[in-house]
Amino acid sequence: MTRLMITALMLAALAGQAAAQSRPAPTPSEKPDGEMRWALYVTLAPAWFDPGEVRAGVLTPFWVLYAMHDALVKPMPGNLMTPSLAESWTVSGDQRVYDFKLREGLRFHNGDAFTADDVKFSFQRSKAGKDLKDRVREVEVVGPARVRFHLHEPFPDFMAYYGTVLTGAGWIVPRKYVERVGDEGFKKHPVGLGPYKFVSHTPGVELVLEAFEGYWRKMPSVKRLVMKTVPDPTTRAAMLKNGEVDIAYMLDAPSALELKRDPNFRLGFSGAIGVHYLDFFDQWDPKSPWSDRRVRLAANHAIDRRGLIEAETLGASRATGSMAPRSFEFTLALPPYAYEPAKAKQLLAEAGYPSGFDGGDFYPFPPYWSAGETIVNYLGAVGIRMKMRTMERAAFQTAWAGKKLSGICMCTLANFGNAATRLAEAVQSDGTYTRGFDPDVEALFKQQARETDRRKREAMLHKVQQLLYDRVRFGPLYEFIWPSGIGPRVAEPALLLIDPYPWSAPYEEVRLKAKGGAR
Repeated sequence: MTRLMITALMLAALAGQAAAQSRPAPTPSEKPDGEMRWALYVTLAPAWFDPGEVRAGVLTPFWVLYAMHDALVKPMPGNLMTPSLAESWTVSGDQRVYDFKLREGLRFHNGDAFTADDVKFSFQRSKAGKDLKDRVREVEVVGPARVRFHLHEPFPDFMAYYGTVLTGAGWIVPRKYVERVGDEGFKKHPVGLGPYKFVSHTPGVELVLEAFEGYWRKMPSVKRLVMKTVPDPTTRAAMLKNGEVDIAYMLDAPSALELKRDPNFRLGFSGAIGVHYLDFFDQWDPKSPWSDRRVRLAANHAIDRRGLIEAETLGASRATGSMAPRSFEFTLALPPYAYEPAKAKQLLAEAGYPSGFDGGDFYPFPPYWSAGETIVNYLGAVGIRMKMRTMERAAFQTAWAGKKLSGICMCTLANFGNAATRLAEAVQSDGTYTRGFDPDVEALFKQQARETDRRKREAMLHKVQQLLYDRVRFGPLYEFIWPSGIGPRVAEPALLLIDPYPWSAPYEEVRLKAKGGAR
């Protein structure tokens, strides 16, 4: 038996080598060429270089993960659950076992072979959270190219958590390398299976990546990618105009309008994944004015969503009353609360505040400070007086998740998956951002999470969303779609090739024009 196993492994290895040798070598014209540069609006964190550090619902790390790493299953153009490192998968009849057949013959950037052992290791070290990891009883390595996940009970959202960008649990790192260099060493020099490999990182300045010509899906077109940290939108636009970068993400309205008038540049609109909304932190305090539904409804009627969208995103964003994007499964389409200042004042008077009241602090999600200022002005116009508070993004997210903030925030959620995974962290009693809960909503939410009948589950989730809307638990504003500037050297920026997804991806699809090359 041992001899037979060794013979089988040798034959498999030889077959893999023969398949690799049979691929035609790329001609020089097909080789990656040139350098493409992005101006990013937040500082790249080294933790984003490691899929294992990605916490559920945090989307920004995928800026980098789509370049350096790869997943068993991931959102790609035309399919939000595309087989990638896994060629296929099956689900058992009792929905307790997920069996993945892995792509064979792949190697990490450092030459280590990709195997099922790396899949198990990556899942076990992932910080995906209890909503996924506590539901998995065992990860079984069936063979070098086969891995099986055994669940404690049926979990309808397993693939939403594992096979999308809701978590990083399905994004694979090389076990041998990580164990040799340690977690901190991995962040300093990450190794992955993606289309680009790590070259250097200057904290607060830039990340440099180089094409990995052995990428299994497709050889990248561009030789080097440079991601620059540029927090100020005016500076991002200026760098685009003088040729320092090729794509400037998230321009403010004045900069975007100026570029729109210049024939040498074009605007690209992307996003649609994040929903900006008001979260009333103090509504659970019976002594707070925000505990009164009429007050929360008044705040919603005070805001001109259409005017806000025009001012902030040139009219591209979509006003909504829903907390999940309309493109997500199980989302209940709800109308945005109407802009009715007179009704807002009437509601405040009925609640006992005919002269308005001091509403406390207002925190706009960084870096959307101009939108925050506009909203504070809208609230002030009906008598809700608030103090604007701005914070750096990392500090804000820590305080938000730590439940240290009071008053209101214009928050944003970008959890991928479906309406249930979007609401989980904001609605469940133990959700990361939850300050309080309604028992009937909690019961319904837990019930739908176990329901395997799609129609029954959809009905329960629609009821949850209607209850949240009727009780004004939140103040949904709009599905955020924003303009980016694209320079004259760019042939394909890869914006919204994956819909919804806010940034360039997949990176192997970005292209420079024929004369492309580093300046």
